[in-house]
Formats: sequence, structure tokens, C-alpha cells
Amino acid sequence: MLTGRESLVRLIGKRRRFLPNRHSILSQTLPPNQLGKDDDMKRFKSFGDNEHENALSSSSVVDCPVCGSKIPGNNDEINSHLDACLLRGTKRKLTQRTLLQLNFSPVLSKVKIVPDELVESDNPGIVPLSPLETVAREEIEDGESEELTGKENLLIDSEIDCMVSSSSFCPKNEMAELPMDDCKPDTFEATLDTFIVGRRYADREEISPGLTLALSRDPHNVKDSNAVKVVSSDAGCKLLGFLPRELAQYISPLVGEYGFCFLGSVISVPENSLENVPIRLQRTSDGERNYGDETFNCLWRKAQSVSRNPPQSAKYQLNFCLMLQEVLRNNTHLLTEDEKTYLESFTLLSNDSQRIFIRLYTRKGPWFRLSSISYPEIMDVHKAVKELDEKGYMCSMEEAHQLSESDVSDILNILSVSELREIWRMLEKSCGRGMKKQDLVSSLVSTYADGLWPGLSIMIMNRTGSCVRISSKAESLIWRTERLFFLNGEQDLSSFLLVDMGKVKYPTYNCILSESVFSIRRDLLSYEEAIEVAQIMDEALGANRTDTVLRCIKIAESHVSAALPIQYLTSESVITIRHLFTASWVYSKVVILGISFLEQERRYRDAIDLLKWLLNCFTCDVRRGYWTLRLSVDLEHLGYTEESLQVAENGLLDPWVRAGSRMALQRRVVRLGKPPRRWKVPSFSRSAMRKIPEVYVQGRPINSDLGAKSRFYNEEGEQCGVEELALYYYAGEGGGWQGVHTESGVWLTIFGLLMWDVIFADVPNVFYTRFQNAPLDLGTDSFYSVRKSSIESHLQKIRNGMGEECLIKSWETHNGTACRGVNWDRHSLHELRAAVTCVGGHCLASLCELLAQDYWSWSSGMPDLLLWRFNGEYSGEAKLVEVKGPRDRLSEQQRAWLLLLMDCGFVVEVCKVKPL
Repeated sequence: MLTGRESLVRLIGKRRRFLPNRHSILSQTLPPNQLGKDDDMKRFKSFGDNEHENALSSSSVVDCPVCGSKIPGNNDEINSHLDACLLRGTKRKLTQRTLLQLNFSPVLSKVKIVPDELVESDNPGIVPLSPLETVAREEIEDGESEELTGKENLLIDSEIDCMVSSSSFCPKNEMAELPMDDCKPDTFEATLDTFIVGRRYADREEISPGLTLALSRDPHNVKDSNAVKVVSSDAGCKLLGFLPRELAQYISPLVGEYGFCFLGSVISVPENSLENVPIRLQRTSDGERNYGDETFNCLWRKAQSVSRNPPQSAKYQLNFCLMLQEVLRNNTHLLTEDEKTYLESFTLLSNDSQRIFIRLYTRKGPWFRLSSISYPEIMDVHKAVKELDEKGYMCSMEEAHQLSESDVSDILNILSVSELREIWRMLEKSCGRGMKKQDLVSSLVSTYADGLWPGLSIMIMNRTGSCVRISSKAESLIWRTERLFFLNGEQDLSSFLLVDMGKVKYPTYNCILSESVFSIRRDLLSYEEAIEVAQIMDEALGANRTDTVLRCIKIAESHVSAALPIQYLTSESVITIRHLFTASWVYSKVVILGISFLEQERRYRDAIDLLKWLLNCFTCDVRRGYWTLRLSVDLEHLGYTEESLQVAENGLLDPWVRAGSRMALQRRVVRLGKPPRRWKVPSFSRSAMRKIPEVYVQGRPINSDLGAKSRFYNEEGEQCGVEELALYYYAGEGGGWQGVHTESGVWLTIFGLLMWDVIFADVPNVFYTRFQNAPLDLGTDSFYSVRKSSIESHLQKIRNGMGEECLIKSWETHNGTACRGVNWDRHSLHELRAAVTCVGGHCLASLCELLAQDYWSWSSGMPDLLLWRFNGEYSGEAKLVEVKGPRDRLSEQQRAWLLLLMDCGFVVEVCKVKPL
């Protein structure tokens, strides 16, 4: 990967579907309806008036459950089509029984039910299943489904039936217990008012007011072992649905462990056949003997509480609205009146409209089949989509003439492979059996662009039906809202869910705010445009579009303000973290990546010009060491040895040149500055060229391929890497050391635990959201300067031998809480205590001080192995070892770490593995 690309990808975060400034950035004429054309798109007419359906048949039209295509609903047509489908072949194993059970459903009511393992797809026609809903097992042809990111799967699968009546901004709390009153007779005779959910996947039994019901546990339910079925109490006991998950978790043990029976009746029947049905349950069994059981009392109280407070809103809906409210409250100066009105109008939408918007916003998209949109918590999809379309939150496409060339690729991607092959067969007279989905899409897009088949758009829309997508205006504003709320591109609504589910626990700290990250709207817009340039740059690198890459580099260079050096000259500007949220900062990352690209292309002159520009503009930046080093190296590539030496010498006078870059420049000066270029030997020559102790280990190699990671056999004949081979050596003839392969991870974990109170201290304008695992200034010089007294106090405790005590206390108090650098799973408390004890207070304090002063420079490059051995119960010794394979050598950052650790009193050495 090019240097700087990973950092740029993290900065971009979630990719935007619509880039409002793409046209001006690329200076190209865009196809119609690509950007800013939402107002010109036709609105919904009627959800039953699709012209392609009327053209197919004047009577009923059904969907084939094998290939998904639309066919006339008479038996002859169905049988003929099914014979053709099976003749083409399918990966689904179709027995006679499954053939007889195929569901040829009407087009507008089609719901394809899939196995649990396929719920995470975004395939048209597939509906996410609730935890209590049984499914019909049906395989899907390879390539039919769109992939979802891990966060999208989390949002969909975790929240499908999870409803609460209040927001969950912090980890979900247990429901408040009711008073411990004696409630034997009243509790026993009490009734529960609740709902039947999951009717879509139950028997289509007619439900009428007063219908008697019974409950039945479903312990083998693949989604929820506490599932409770609601069945009719007649002889058939037909499945009507399920109890809500929140209630079932308490009712299930009452039925299974305490033997209670429940009878109920339907209170009323909603107009929508799939809507939740209100019911009333009555406990009927004799259970006086259980009144003294506290577990029973707790379960019954919980069930009563859930019954009295039925879920009203989905968690993701409440979290989304909370995010909107916070951004509107704290960033009013950054939004226009029209934008504020638009965002505020979201809270006035119906629950169904809000939920479906959030669902689709978090999906891959951008286009979705209207017929495939179906969620258990959304009652009327068509009505909700129509409202969103009228309010400008969504755009629709119903007719073939609305299909533009820019939308063809996205629309084709929502078709299944069988549908694409069917279109291809009609155009090319071949089945396209050997072609993958993307090949089919690309070929059809080319055909559409060439205009060879004017009827292609009709063929496409006949299969997709009405399609909808999030409008570009809504997309842009919600993206901005997320960015302002989380202040980064890597977090989104899934952060709420991770907290709600208990997967992530954020630390406790106070948000003390006296200034906004963005002072004025112009700064925000410039920052957003810079993010767009960065995204276009990354996309161009992925597609090998060199011209676009070079254009992005030029744009980034031209947009950096000439006044930038001035704002870095004052000490106050160095302390603030707001420069991390400026367009100039983003553009500098684009240029750094561009320099790496130019060097890869051996365009050293262009790279040199950009490096000089960066050094002139960003006069106070910790990245200056890397820029200076690259400038010196590139000058040497062109044969300008004297200039290369001069750059290296000047770089050593720069206080912002630190860590490995400084060591590398010193070594370059010593190497290039030999007589007659320089007669005087620099004072640092002996230190820079110091020898680091080395040991050699031999091993029997497995592979010797160039570029492949070296693998060896250890003494026991097992395959291992060079680090594991070194650990075997040190545990045996190397001195009986215990150890772990850690690199920088264990030290960042120790630093985070020992300095926890310092990291999360009350400092203004470093904590802006409740989803931070570190203050924003960690990694800047201001982290140490602002907290100097507190840091020195903690370091003195460590020097005095209290490091292990602080470590244990922090581990027990904050175990599992997110903190940058701390890995709770990789390192055990035993290993950390051994490291702290054997390293000693003085060395440990020096290491922590170094990280506190310059976390950015020193958070990587530490030696591979941490070794220790005890000399007694409370004392020991430690050794840090950098392991190198036959073709490896020390980087300058690693050499800098080893020399610095030697100066701090650590015992270090390099272990070189050689083949036998």
C-alpha cells in the first residue's frame, strides 16, 4: 500500500454516494440526473399502476420463486416457465416436495423468506427476519446478493425486533424493578396486555375480535431460545405469530420451569393484515406454591412491567433522532435556515417513514426495489415511502424513460444473476452462463450506452419494478450530521448499537466545551470539499486513473491557504486541535499520498517540488521529519548528493524532526558527509552509528520465496514464524526467558492503564462526543503541555515502584472499557504485571514520559519480543528483542527505539534468524 493511503482511508471513513462537488473537481460534464436532479424526478403516481405489469398481463402477474422473473398467473404459463427454469439449472436442490410447495405469489406482495445465514444480504426481495420468526429454507444463487458492510449487518440484524420506549445513549440498563410488595392474590389474577408480532411468517389464519389464544414455547427457535408462539386454542392450534421478544424472555421460563399456562383473547384487529395484533393474556394455572420463589416473583414483575410499557419506537430510530437533535442544538451556526428546517422536519415524519429512511440510509444501495422493502417494525411501506418522496427525503423511479445512463449500473446491480442472464439471452441470443454478475452488468451498461437496444430500459424496469433511493440532499445533510456528531468518518449509527448491545463500553469523562470545532460555516464547507477530493483520489488510485490522481494532487496544492504558516507560529495555535479539522490538513494528506504515488512512478522531480511545498507551508508539524527525509532521498535519486546532504543537515536543526526520522537523517549525514564534502565529523556520529547487540538463531526454513514471510521448523518440528522461533530459543538455551510477541501493543496497553486518569482528565475542548476512546489532542504536543503537572505526578509514582499497584487498580476498575492503544483481549493481567515488575519503575516511567510527550512519533516501532524472568518473588529482569529474518533489516524507527531504550536503561538486542 502506498504510504499515507491507510491514513487517508480512515480520514474519509464512510464513502458518500453523492459528491456534490465532483463536477467542479473533475471538470467533466456529468450525465443527467446524477447530481442535484432530485427535484426534476417524477413523484410517485400509484403503487399499482406500473405500466410494465399491465403490458405483461391484463390479469394477475406472479413472481417465479426459482428465478424471480414476472410471469402471467395462469397455470399453463406457470408450468411452462417452471420447466424452462429447471432446464437452465439451479444450485437449489429441488425435490418433488419442494416443487409442490413453490410459492407463486402476486408481484406486489412478494416476500422471499431465506435462511438465517442469508439474512445479512441486501438481495432484492429478501426480508430480514426477526429473532422469533421461523423461516423457509431456500438457497440463493451465487452472486445474487449484494454485500453489506459489518456495520450495516449490525444495524439490521441487531435491531430488527429490539424496541424500547426511551433512548439508549449509554449501555442498556436493566429494567427498573417494581417495589417488593406482597402481591400474591393480585399478581396471580393479573392480566397482561401485549401484541402478536411476526404474523408475516405464521399461518394465514383469520383473526377476529374475541378469538381465544394459547401460548406455546419454541425452545428450538434458531433466533431466540426464549421464543413463545401464539396459537389459536382450537383443535388445529394454528400458529398466529409470536410474543414480543421483550416479554417472551420472562414468559418463557414461567411456562417452561414453573408450568404456568396462559389463555388469551384478541382485543381488536388492525386494518393492515401484517400489523401487530393487541391481545390480553390471563394466567390460569395453580401456582400458589411458587409465591415464595424470588426468581418467580422477579420474572412475573418484569413481565408485568414490559406489558404496561409496550415498545413504541425502535432503538435505531431514537438514536438517529438524538443525533439530529444534538447537532441542531450545538451547531446552529454551521447550518442554513433551510437545512435546519429540513432536518427538523424529519422528527415530524411518521414512525414508519423515519424507520424506513434510516434502514435504507444504512444499506449499500443506492437503489432499492420497492417490492423488496419490508421490515417487521414498519407497517405500511408504500405509504411511508410516498411520504418520504413528498418531503424530499427519497426519489422514485417507476417508468423506463426515467432511467438515465448514470443510473443503469446501480439499477442493474439490484437484479439477480438469473434476471441479468435472462436479459442478456434476449439481447445476445446466448445464456451468458459462464459470465459473472459484474461482467453481465458491465456488458449491459455498455450496450445501453451505445444505444443498440432502445428497449433495454423497459426490460430492466419490467424486472425491477418501482425503485427508490435516498435523495442527494438528504444524503449530504445526514452525512454532514454524522460527521459533526462523531467528528470522524469511521463511526456512524452502529456505534450506538455496539453500546446498546454491550459490545463496546466507552470511558467516563466530562465534555467541557467552550469553542466549536468549526468556527464558521465556510470552514465546514471547505473541510467537506477536501474530504470529497480525498475520496476521489482514493477511488482513482483503486481504478488506476493516473490523470485523476494528478488532478487531485494539483487541487490539494492549490487550495492550501498562503496564510497557513502564520496560524502555526503562535503557541496557542499549537495547543488547539482544530487544525486537524481544516481543509488544509486534509489536503496535506492528499499530497503526502500523491508524493508516494509519484515516487512509485519514479517522478522524483514532481515529488521534490511537492515536498518543498509542504515544508514551506506547514512549518510546525510532526510530519516534517518524514517529509525532510523523503526530500533528501529523492534528491539523491536524481544525483544531487550535495543538495541531499544539505537538506539532511538542515533537517536536524528543525525541532519538529523527531524519532526515527531524526535518526535516519543523522545516519544520512554521516554517510554522505565524508571527505571531501565535509571534513568535520558531526558530534552525533558515534551515537548514530552505535552497534546494537546481536544474537543469531538458526532454523530449518520452509519457504524462501522473495517477498513472502519467512517460515521455519522449530525444535519440535512445528511450523512457526521467526518470532516464535526466537521465543523457543530464549526459553531454552537463550537463558530460560518467558516472553510474548508484542511489538508496540503491550506498551501502549501499559501506558493507557497507568495513565488512565490523565488521559480522561477534565480538559476543555478535547472531548466533544460520548463516543471517544481518547482525547482529541492525544498525539499532539498539547497533550503533555496541558497536563504537565498531572503527568509528572503519575510518573513519580511509577518511579517509586507503584506501577504494578496502579496497573491492577486500573485493570479492575476499567476492564473492557475502550481506550486507544489498550487491548484487553491480547494481553492478560498476569503478563502485564510481569512486564511492569521486571522492567522496573525507572525504565517504565521513562517510556511513559516519552509516549506522553510525543504519542504520534513513538506509538509504533517497538521491539517484537518482551522477555522476562524473575529473580525472586517481587523482582526480576526484562529484555526487549527485535527479531529479523534472513532478508529483513532494521528500519530507522526501530533503530531509534532500540537506541533510545538503551539510553533509558533497557536491555535490548537484535535476534537474527538464519537458515541452516
